[in-house]
Amino acid sequence: MKLSRLFTKTLREAPADEMAVNAKLLIRGGFISKVMAGVYEYLPLGWRVLDKINTIIREEMNAVGGQELYMSVFQNKDTWAATGRWESAKEVMYQFKDATGKDLGLGFTHEEPLTSAARHFISSYKDLPKSVYQIQTKFRREERAKSGLLRGREFLMKDLYSFHSTQEDLDEYYEKVAQAYHNIFTRAGVKAIRTHASGGLFSKYSDEFQVLADVGEDIVHFCEKCGFAINQEIYDQEGDGKCSKCDGKLTERKSIEVGNIFKLGTKFSEPLGLLFTAEDGTKKPVIMASYGIGPGRLMATAVEVSNDNRGIIWPENIAPFKVHLVLLDGLNKEADQVYADLTKNHVEVLYDDREDKSAGEKFADADLIGCPVRLVVSKKTLDKESIELKYRNQKDLKMVKLSKITEEIG
Repeated sequence: MKLSRLFTKTLREAPADEMAVNAKLLIRGGFISKVMAGVYEYLPLGWRVLDKINTIIREEMNAVGGQELYMSVFQNKDTWAATGRWESAKEVMYQFKDATGKDLGLGFTHEEPLTSAARHFISSYKDLPKSVYQIQTKFRREERAKSGLLRGREFLMKDLYSFHSTQEDLDEYYEKVAQAYHNIFTRAGVKAIRTHASGGLFSKYSDEFQVLADVGEDIVHFCEKCGFAINQEIYDQEGDGKCSKCDGKLTERKSIEVGNIFKLGTKFSEPLGLLFTAEDGTKKPVIMASYGIGPGRLMATAVEVSNDNRGIIWPENIAPFKVHLVLLDGLNKEADQVYADLTKNHVEVLYDDREDKSAGEKFADADLIGCPVRLVVSKKTLDKESIELKYRNQKDLKMVKLSKITEEIG
């Protein structure tokens, strides 16, 4: 992609109404634009990052047998009323009447409609287990929408749901998904800690995946010795300052939640009539679990924990481009050739071919956008038959022979 043709431009100043680092840098870099509090649009650079995160998620969900689907955002009152959540979820669920007077809601999760749909396809123990997921827009009545992509009113969610005939089968699958979550976060370049938590509206207990960060809104109590962690709510109920897994001391840390998993049991299957015939001929409710990750929230977290005073430092696997190629001294032909060679070798390149910008402006934009590798083509480098290379997360730069550049950056 040539930067001269990019739909967006960078901004020198952060928006005055944004407080969160992720919002400031993502807006300045041209990754997202703000519609209103808690509502953002993904621009081409941001969509590339989001698409890479979603690809990682899909690969890991498919690897544990998840089948992708896509459900409606519109929610039927009767379905939610069956579980009592039409009333209990009013504080977070957008609810309204359509032109005919029918009560509708906008989904912030999909346990009820997915359980209802499963009644058409699950009737016997032979039909189990099953797991399905979607990556879909959700809506939430969020009154504290002031943290950029970390806390939105409209947001993207990956929600996986699994259906089982026994608790043992659910427990086994639950751990497989937990490992898949660790894989996702590791591949996305963030270190997430599995944290014992309460289940809120969903279940008595759950597991959260928290990234330790001073800017986080959550609080976890973390054992440096064994890595066990509990969230603030569990600590208030059960904590005494000591780790329940070893003799270590729990340390209070701020964190950002990037995922959660819940053992739902029969909370939704019983009221909605999702039953199966067991081997002994008896009817039993299907045992369920749900598993969530916010791709946009994960994107924002990566920015919050990986930046400096110049801009974003993207983890390589989710960076919009691997290389930011900078043209200096009007050497278009030479830089064009480097761009063509890298592209031919399947290296993703954002090529700053702009002729109306100074070297300082180009370097500032490269740092702000945050691609892992910056390459500079100039008279100075070409006199040495080389190209200047600098990794975004390192201070030093070096000269690499033109013939070796593809090999150097992989």
